[in-house]
Parts: sequence; structure tokens; C-alpha cells
Amino acid sequence: MEIPNEQKNTMYKVLTVLFIVLTVQVLVGIFTTVKNRGVMGGAENKIITLSGYGEVQAVPDIANIYFSINKEAKTVKEAQTLVAEVEKKAIDILKKEGIDDKDIKTINASFSPKYEYRYDSKTSFPCGQFGCPPRPGSNVIVGYISTESVTVKVRNTDNVGKIMQALGEIAVSELSGPDFSIDDEESLKAEARKKAIEDAKSKAEALAKDLGVKLGDILNFSESGNYVRPMMYTKMEMSTDSVGATAPAQLPKGENAISSEVTITYEIK
Repeated sequence: MEIPNEQKNTMYKVLTVLFIVLTVQVLVGIFTTVKNRGVMGGAENKIITLSGYGEVQAVPDIANIYFSINKEAKTVKEAQTLVAEVEKKAIDILKKEGIDDKDIKTINASFSPKYEYRYDSKTSFPCGQFGCPPRPGSNVIVGYISTESVTVKVRNTDNVGKIMQALGEIAVSELSGPDFSIDDEESLKAEARKKAIEDAKSKAEALAKDLGVKLGDILNFSESGNYVRPMMYTKMEMSTDSVGATAPAQLPKGENAISSEVTITYEIK
């Protein structure tokens, strides 16, 4: 049965009115929610963001030194044997100074062939008006170089100069350091971070008091820095040309500064 046009028009009008009413209700609900949440009231401005800085200073309690041994011989075995002889002397020195096995670490051990370019003496080329042609030849292995690199952690930093002097006297190939540092840096970093947070918090509280508002929850936190900065750094390098006789008995350690920078965002009430 076909619906009369008059009834169709009435139904359309009713549906249109219902659609408008529902749309208005939805918009009112959205507006109320947004208003209650403060988005239209500038909630983005209802925050306080402050930065804080914290620093602690400590005298280094460990020193890292590095040395390597390079020896050349006709065969790999002979070169490695020569390295082992010097290595044993170095280990004996370190043991005598109370260095534990856990603080002596080989970071590289390798060997490589040594080449020399040899001309072919059996072949000769006559020289002409434009000079002599290049003489033929090839690279020939004439021996092998064995290398070992070692890092040592010295916990009694007062002895580091004496240890480096003794290592220099046995003619290690390269000797460098000391790199003074702090063994337990994490606890000092945590202390610096705590100081930075307290600094940022005190600044935020003072600003909130001046503005006549109260601090709410922390909305955001970030940290940068948290690095170690030597306040005085001393490094010494030696080779077989300048060995232990020049090493001082005492080396100044200075202090290391551990710092942290934080940024904290507070909600304000």
C-alpha cells in the first residue's frame, strides 16, 4: 500500500526535528565536557615548568692505565713467545703492587705478517732514451709481529705513578694513562639527580607562592646531563723512547664533578 504524500511530508518533518534535537543535545554535551575539563579555559596555561641543577664532587678512587707489547720475529710462535716474556714481567709488577686478577684485562691480542718489497733480480730491462722501466718485484713476508694490549684498573691511586714507572722500565711498547675516575658513579649520579629535583621543586614552590596558586600533580619529568666532568685531569703517555725514569712517584688526581639537570612540569590549582 502506498503511503500518501501528506503523511510522507509529516514523517520527514518529524524526523528532521528529532535529528536537530539530538544534534543539539550532543553539542551541548560536548561543550559541557570540554568546559569542565578546562580545555576552553586555557588549561594549557595552568602549569608551571621549572628546571633544576644538581652537582656533587668527589675525588677519583680508581685509575685506569693502558699498555701494549709489540714484538717481531721470524715466526708467529717466536713473536708470541717474546710478547709472553714481557707480559710475565708486567704481571709480576702488577701482582707485587696488589693488583687483583679481575682488574687486569687483555683487550686485544693479534699477530700480523711483516712484508718487504723484493725486486726480481733475475729479470733485467735495458734502459732507453725515455729512462728505465719499473723493476718487477713482489711483497715477501719477512717476519711476524705479535701484539697484545692490556688495561689495568688501579684501586690504590697513590701507587699509579710507581706502577707506570715500573712498566716503563721493562720497555713495554706503549704506555698511557692514568684515566682517573670514580668506581661507583651511579650512586653519585643519583645524589646529583636528587639535588636537581630539590632545586626545581623549591623554584616551583616559590613561583607558586608568588602567583598565589598551589602546586598539583607532576605532569612531566625529564633529565639531561647526568655526566661526569673532570675538574682536573692528568694524563701521561710513554713509549720505549721515554720510559719509566721520567714517571713521577705521585700523580695529582683532582676532583670529578657529577651533574644532573632536570625539568619538572607541575599542574597548578
